[in-house]
Amino acid sequence: MPVPEPVPRPGPRASGRSLYTVCAALLLLLTGCAAAGTAPGPTAVRAGAHAPAGSVGAAGPGAAAARGPAAPTGPREIRMLGRVARSAIPAESRQALVVTGNSPDSSEATALLYTRDDPTVGWQPAAGPWPAHNALYGWTDEHRVNDLRTPIGVYGLTAAGGLLEAPGTELPYVQSPAFTVSGEGFEGESLEGSFDYVIAIDYNRVPGASPLDPTRPLGEDRGGGIWLHVDHGGPTQGCISLPEDRMEELLRILDPAKDPVIVMGDGAALAR
Repeated sequence: MPVPEPVPRPGPRASGRSLYTVCAALLLLLTGCAAAGTAPGPTAVRAGAHAPAGSVGAAGPGAAAARGPAAPTGPREIRMLGRVARSAIPAESRQALVVTGNSPDSSEATALLYTRDDPTVGWQPAAGPWPAHNALYGWTDEHRVNDLRTPIGVYGLTAAGGLLEAPGTELPYVQSPAFTVSGEGFEGESLEGSFDYVIAIDYNRVPGASPLDPTRPLGEDRGGGIWLHVDHGGPTQGCISLPEDRMEELLRILDPAKDPVIVMGDGAALAR
């Protein structure tokens, strides 16, 4: 069992009560719910010229035919993502949960699930948008232990678990009392039930291992234990939290055969 990390004293937004966050509550088992990652970013939409309503071109009705057919647009992309994020999504991935933060320093975000079952069609919205929380101080490209920021990047979703029985998921699922959590979050909210359902985010961990696995391939100073888990109504230490019914829905939808990933960061970072 790893030695728990000290929980930092957060800035003015933090509660004066018990400063356990969702992920800090399980630091007795893990290095902690906090992390760092890669960067991401939207395609510029090129606007075409439009003739005034009702006008006719100089070449008359046959002008459109003379110009030839419109160029194919290609498979549909996820609109809010730029080149960096798009290129980081594996070609074989057919499910992507996009979590977009309100700003670089905000702890509030929105999650939307996309699917790409037909590569010729491209990405299609499948579920959401859902409200979400991220870390107290927002986002980072270079996460360190206890910085209270969520890592930006594209990461696999390969294992799940929780205090409760699996709600019918294809992901490997570990049910354990080790997911019990108590105490208060940064805004004084109860943390109880936050780990009823979790999905491990493959930042600084062994893909496919239990969410409780303490292995940190990038080193202990780069944090770990970054999860999707049940929302408790306030900021996390580094995880992403969703309402409980949305976590159940997500667990039922995600399919390891479709190589699901999470794409997460503030809006400006994802648009790079």
